[in-house]
Amino acid sequence: MKNDKDLLTVKSEKKRREPISNTNLLMTITVCTFIGMYVIAMMVWGGGFLNPQQFLDLFNNNAFLLIIACGLTMVMISGGIDISGGGITALVTMVCVVYLEDHGGSIIGSMLISLGIGLFFGLLHGLLISYLEIQPFIVTLAGMFFARGMVTIVSIAPRTASHKAFMSLKQLRITLPGIGYYGKTGNFIPAQIEPGVIIAIVIVIAVAVILKWSRFGRNLYAVGGNSHSALTLGINVKRTKFFAYLLAGLLSGISGYVYLLHTGAGDAANATQAEMQAIASNIIGGTLLTGGVGNVIGTLFGMLSLKTITNIVIASGLTKPYYQSITTGLMLCFFILLQSVILAVREKGDFRLLLPEWMRFDRANKKKDD
Repeated sequence: MKNDKDLLTVKSEKKRREPISNTNLLMTITVCTFIGMYVIAMMVWGGGFLNPQQFLDLFNNNAFLLIIACGLTMVMISGGIDISGGGITALVTMVCVVYLEDHGGSIIGSMLISLGIGLFFGLLHGLLISYLEIQPFIVTLAGMFFARGMVTIVSIAPRTASHKAFMSLKQLRITLPGIGYYGKTGNFIPAQIEPGVIIAIVIVIAVAVILKWSRFGRNLYAVGGNSHSALTLGINVKRTKFFAYLLAGLLSGISGYVYLLHTGAGDAANATQAEMQAIASNIIGGTLLTGGVGNVIGTLFGMLSLKTITNIVIASGLTKPYYQSITTGLMLCFFILLQSVILAVREKGDFRLLLPEWMRFDRANKKKDD
C-alpha cells in the first residue's frame, strides 16, 4: 500500500516538473500578445475597438483567411509549405458564380464544385510533393499561378452573383443575444456574424482535435520534427505529407465558398496575398517554418493579431496601404526573432550562448578572478 502511494507521489511530481512544450509556450505568447494589444487599443483609441461588432468583424471579414491558415498549419507542422490557397480561393469564387448565373446551378452543386476544386489541387500537390519528392514551394507556386490563370479563362471580367437562393444564404446573419452596441439614437443594435464564421470556427475545432488526439496529428508533428526518425518509428512519411496537402487543398476550396458568401463576386483579384497572410498568421501563432511545432489555436490568434495591428495602424491615421505592410513586416520579424530566442534558450539553457563569444559574460571566470 505504501509502495503504491510512493509511486503515485513520484508520478505527480514528474507531471508537475514537466516543462511546457514549445507548441503551447509559443501559442500562449501569441494569445497574451493579442489580448494585451487589444486592451491597449481599447484604452488608447477607444471608439470602434469598444464596439463588439468591430471585434466580430475580424471574423466576418477574415473567415476565409482563417480556413486557409488552418490547412496551412497542418502542412507547416509536417515541415512543408503551401502558397496556393489564395489562387484556389479566387478560382472557386469565379467558377461558382459562373455556374450559378450562366448554368442555373444550385447551392448544393456550387458547394460540391468548391470541394472538388480544392480536392483536385490538394491531390495534385500531395502526389507531386510526397511521392515524386518535388520541392513544395515550387509545386504550390505553380498551383497558385495555374489557379489564378484559370480564373481569367473562366471569365475575363469580374462576375457578381444574383442567384436568388444563393443571395438569401449570403444575406443570412446570425444574431448573438445580449451582445451588441447602442446606436446614435440610443437604440440597441445586436451584434451579428456571418455563416462563414460558423464554418471557420467548426474547422478550427476539427483541426485542433485532429492535431491533439488523432494518430494522423501525432504523425504530422513527428514528420515535421524529424522525418528520418519518424520513418524508423514506422510512420509512413509520404502518406502523412500527402494527406496534409490534400486537407490543405480541401480547406482552400471551402475557403473559396466562404469568400463568395462574404463578397458575392468572382474576380481574379479575390484573396490577393491571402496565402502570405496565412503564412504570417501561422508564424505569429507559433507555427515554425522548420516543422514539428504549431497549434491551430495559435494560428487563430495569430490571424486576429495580424488584423488587429492593421486596425490600430488605421486608427492612428496611417491609412496608406504601405504603412500596413510595413507594420506587418515588423510584426513578423519581431515574432520570428522572439521564437528563435525562446527556443534557443530552452534548448541551450543559457541566453548568453546566443551572443557572439566576445559579448558573453562568463560568470565562472569572474568568480575565479574575484
